[in-house]
This record gives sequence, structure tokens and C-alpha cells, in this order.
Amino acid sequence: MKHYLCSLLCAAVSLTILAAESRCASSDSRAWKAGVASVVITPAKELWMAGYASRNKPAQGKETDLYGKALALEDARGTRLVVVTLDLIGVPRVLRKNLEKRCGAAYTLPPEGLLLNASHTHSGPEFRVGRAPWDDGNLKPTRDSEAYGERLEGQLFKLIGEALDHLSPAKPGYTHARAGFAMNRRLPTPKGYQNSPNPDGPVDQSVPVLRVEGEDGTLRAVLFGYACHNTSLSLYKWNADYAGYAQVFVQANHPGTVALFLMGCGGDQNPYPRQTVELSQQHGRALANAVETALSVAPRKVSGPLRSAYGEVDLDYETIPTREEFRRRLDSKNKTEADHAKRFLSRLEAGEKLPTTYPCPVQVVRLGEDLVLAAIGGETCVDYSLRLKRELAGKAAVWVAGYSNDVMGYIPSRRVRAEGGYEATEAMRYSRTHPAPWAPTLEERIIGKVHELDSGLSR
Repeated sequence: MKHYLCSLLCAAVSLTILAAESRCASSDSRAWKAGVASVVITPAKELWMAGYASRNKPAQGKETDLYGKALALEDARGTRLVVVTLDLIGVPRVLRKNLEKRCGAAYTLPPEGLLLNASHTHSGPEFRVGRAPWDDGNLKPTRDSEAYGERLEGQLFKLIGEALDHLSPAKPGYTHARAGFAMNRRLPTPKGYQNSPNPDGPVDQSVPVLRVEGEDGTLRAVLFGYACHNTSLSLYKWNADYAGYAQVFVQANHPGTVALFLMGCGGDQNPYPRQTVELSQQHGRALANAVETALSVAPRKVSGPLRSAYGEVDLDYETIPTREEFRRRLDSKNKTEADHAKRFLSRLEAGEKLPTTYPCPVQVVRLGEDLVLAAIGGETCVDYSLRLKRELAGKAAVWVAGYSNDVMGYIPSRRVRAEGGYEATEAMRYSRTHPAPWAPTLEERIIGKVHELDSGLSR
């Protein structure tokens, strides 16, 4: 009898504990708040366009609008994160730093609570100081482009505030699917790696999806990603490319929902086939269909707490050319190499000391034990995503984004850096910032920083 009563008592205690844990988990899930906002950031003037060196005139109207969007999340403890997505070529470092400072003062949002990501559309404006136009290879700035950048900062500051103002009870969940139009664009040839479709090259065709529902089950926001250049088009009209079309299609399928695109590690990936609006729309439809597939299955419930960390890691350049080497390069038959040498030689002759490193931003976000998001600056190649998905694998789903917080140039993996080609070294010749290609140590530096930040969150 005593054993029977003891068993009953133990069972009752166990049920009480399980019920308490269930209530805590349920409470933790209901404790989430979310807010979302969007703003049109299409230039009012016909500015120079970003992404292609061959363009020789400003934009001539628009095909679609460009948007800035913000998704704010807050957990039960009041910890907040705002993800800002942009239909733009990139995020300049100065924009990230200015918004970080302003949002900290006005919204008490810490640096690790702000994530900026650019879709890298090549049909948006060139607004980075010192980067437009491309007509003579010297990337002269224009006042209209600078004015656009200044206005953009104000718009995004207000956008972030609106998303925070709209915080209300929400239920986040994670799912994923796949879309097949991204292909590796580094084709090995006897003359080296060429920018052409490589069906045998590494890809990451996953479509991660964070869905945010209201308490009544209404779909309020969908944040989704893909690892592929937004280079379906090379028009002289503003266009958010396939990622923009995908957002439009998702929103049309779910009236009242805001769709946001988070660019993945697509530095060495292109959409194929390409070059027409119709093809861009097809890729957008394929991506939207993948999102719909993900939304059609029961999501992984995302619990708290929300934890995030932000840091920077110094990336070394390989040996900086001497003044004499830059002078020799002035006679190069490669115009971009000669122009690069001219720019940095003039800095040396003005008495300036050239940099030997550049700070690359790295950010890690954990939503309970359900989802970990690693966001890396620059045009991150796909190997970073594939590696981090292996190394961070565990209970949580792993989502890796590139093009975040500062898009300062290509971030080749160790493999790509060794193979050579455009993403490895040649693209650096267009830069006013980088006097030389990255040293081969950059992958280990970046991956190491991701693990360092993630370990801090896991303690």
C-alpha cells in the first residue's frame, strides 16, 4: 500500500512539474511581440545605378519600387531585435554606424539589436560616397547620390521606430523549403575561373522562412532568405529584381502581410537564366512558391529567450603594393588595374598611410534553442553558409546571411581565394577602399568570430 501511495504521489508531482513546464513554455511562446513597417526608398531623381561597370548613363525611370522594411521582435524579458531589409546594392559602413548610434540614443536599441541586410539588386541606385558614376573608371561621387544616402538614413531611422512602435503579441515559427534557380557562377576553364554557369559548383538552394502570426493566427510578416545574386536584370530602370518580385507575390497571396527578403551567402551564385524582366519574374515566382511551400507545413515553434551578439573582425590584406609597384601598374593593359593603381598612388603621394586591415561585421542571433542566425558582412560566398550549417548544427535550425551591416566587397572563402578569379581578387580593383586583395586567412577569421560570439550567447 505504501508503495502504491508513493507511486501515486510521484506521478502527481511529475504531472505537476510537466504542467508547470508546459505553462512556462506556452507563456514564453505567447510572450513574444512583433512589429513590422515598410517604406518606399525609390530615388526621386534619375541617379547613377549600382552593380555594373558597363553602365554609361543614369537610370531612366522605374520598373518596380524599391523598399526598406523592418521586422522588430521582442521576447518576454524585453530584449529586442530589429531586422531591416533593403532593396539596395549594399549597406555602407557609415550608414550602419550612424543608425546604430541614433537608434541607441532614441530607442535604447543596442548595437546587437540592429541587423541591416541588402538584397544586392543591381537595378538600384549607387549612393555610396565615392562610388558613382562609373563612366571614367574613377568612381566620382555625385551630390545627388550623396543626398539620397543622407535621406535614406533618415527614412530608415524612422522606419525602425515605427516597427518598434507597432510591437504587439505575436507567435513566431520557423520552416524552410527549396528553390532551384540559383547556380554557382564560377566555371573552371583552361584560362582560369570564368563568370559562367557551373552546374557542378557548390550551392545553397534552401529557403529559410520565419513566419510571424498575431494572437488570432493572422499572418503578419514573413522573413525569408535565399543565397543568390540579384542580377536577373541589367536595365536602366529601378527594379528590386527577383527578390522584389518574390516579396510582391507573397504579399499578394497574403493580403495585409509584409514580406521581407534576407540575402544569403550568394557572392558566387547567379540566377539562371537571366537578362529579361520576364525571367526575373519567373525566379521571383519560384522563390515565392518555395515560401508558400514552407508556409503550408506546421512550423517549428520559436521559443525565447532572444539573444544576440555583434562584433567586428579585422581582415588582413595580402602584401600592400609599394609606391613603385603602383607606378608600374599605371601602364597595365587592364584598365581597372591601372585605375586602381592611380587611385592608391595618389593617396600615397598625398602623404596618406594605406590601411593594412578592414573591420568585417559579424552578428549572431539565437531565438531560444530553435533558431540561430549568423549574419556576415560583405558579398559572402556560399562556402560560409555550407560550413556554418555543419558547424553550428544541433537542436537549432541554422540560417546564414551575407550582405549584412556593411557590404565592403567580396568575401571569398579559402577555396575561392586559392582558385582565383573575380570574387577572389579581381573585383578588388574597382575599390577605393581596399589597396589589395584579402589575405587567405579571412575565412578562418570570420568563422572563428561567429563561433566566439555564439559561444558567448550559449553560456
